[in-house]
Amino acid sequence: MIPWWVLAIVVFGANFTLWGLIGLLRVLDGRIGALAGRLRPHRATVADLQAHREKMDLPGRHRLRRATNLKITDVAVLIAAHDEELVIRDSLRAITALVPVKQVHVVSDGSADRTVEYARRAGVNVISTERNVGKAGALQVGIQRFRLVRRYRLVMLLDADTRVEPGYFGAALPLFDDQRVVAVAGCVRTSWRDRSLSFAGRVVAFHRQRIYSMTQYLLKFGQTWRHVNATHIVPGFASIYRTDVLPSIEVNPPGLVIEDFNMTFEVYQKRLGKVGFTPSAVAATQDPGTLRDYVRQSKRWSLGLWQTVRRHPPKWNLFTAMLTLLLLELLTSGIMLVLLPLVLLVLLVPELAGGVLAVPWFAAVHEAVSGYLTVPALVLGIVLPDLLLTCVVSLIQRQPRFLLYAWIFLPMRVLDSAIALSALPLAWWSRSSGRWSSPRRHRLDPAVEPAPADPGARAG
Repeated sequence: MIPWWVLAIVVFGANFTLWGLIGLLRVLDGRIGALAGRLRPHRATVADLQAHREKMDLPGRHRLRRATNLKITDVAVLIAAHDEELVIRDSLRAITALVPVKQVHVVSDGSADRTVEYARRAGVNVISTERNVGKAGALQVGIQRFRLVRRYRLVMLLDADTRVEPGYFGAALPLFDDQRVVAVAGCVRTSWRDRSLSFAGRVVAFHRQRIYSMTQYLLKFGQTWRHVNATHIVPGFASIYRTDVLPSIEVNPPGLVIEDFNMTFEVYQKRLGKVGFTPSAVAATQDPGTLRDYVRQSKRWSLGLWQTVRRHPPKWNLFTAMLTLLLLELLTSGIMLVLLPLVLLVLLVPELAGGVLAVPWFAAVHEAVSGYLTVPALVLGIVLPDLLLTCVVSLIQRQPRFLLYAWIFLPMRVLDSAIALSALPLAWWSRSSGRWSSPRRHRLDPAVEPAPADPGARAG
């Protein structure tokens, strides 16, 4: 008989436990560093400064003097947009309130709507591709035609449906004071407060926010600690790269459906540097408003992960080791969650209709399943931990309404697992053109979406 705690480990995994503990160490390290900084004399000797610079230099061919104390004027913003007329005005309004208009660049990827018109009205730099070349292709075109590597030290890759919040750059730019940091991942927040969402849209938004909260606070925060830096993705919705590493990154390799997994893998596998992350660098993005669009987007993301794994052979480094643990856990928990409805059906049907045990094939299946699993074990090992995670997220977000959707989060996880597993063989059987079509958008009234309290304060 499988104990309930084994089920909990298999389904929710060692990754959350491992990186959650490392995240706590990171918090303690930050508190100790801050205390030491207050106690240390303010004047540093020349030798101290030189030793600090040498410590921050990168090994091998990437050993160079990188700029620190970077400012907004060092940042170019690059947006790839395909038929985004409903959202791009709000996104441009938000980013141009933080960054000078001349530093914002839009690549319209074969748009057939008013995307270009609205971008030009906003006063930003705009170019268009003749056809839909995909997000990665559009980013590559923008980097080259706007000469961003030559003109700027940093480039922010921003999705057209993403609204950067005021504290983003104040939190993100200081991370580049560590010269080893070549990319900073933004902290995503979904626009779940939008009152125009349907019930399905609210379910998707709350489910996504729960996922974002768990992965960012329990995974990415620990994964990006400077001592054990190994996160599997710098998400492309609102993240910043040093431009000096972009020539070493293949932004648009053939056959991949999305770019952000691949760019992150290249940072680590080519030893270009480290990834920074702080929960205080927040940007709000719009998730699919229908279940159909959610499935399509999730399939695209899952396929992109498996394609990137296929493209990058494993190496003897921390990144590969942690990625292997993540993928093994994704497979084991995914299989368990996909089988969960069937297992519950086999265990519960005899309780409601005992006569089914007289059917030979069902009796054999029930005996095999009940020999390893029981309903109490499934409840204690899967259902209750999932509910506990919802309670934790509700506290982090300070939103009790998450509890109203607690009953549907586990079925959504089952759906996610089915999508991830179904995408695995496609990574080897198919090739992707990279062309994209955005989920159906809806105009978001900024007045409906108040900025939450600083999540950095909640992260501790």
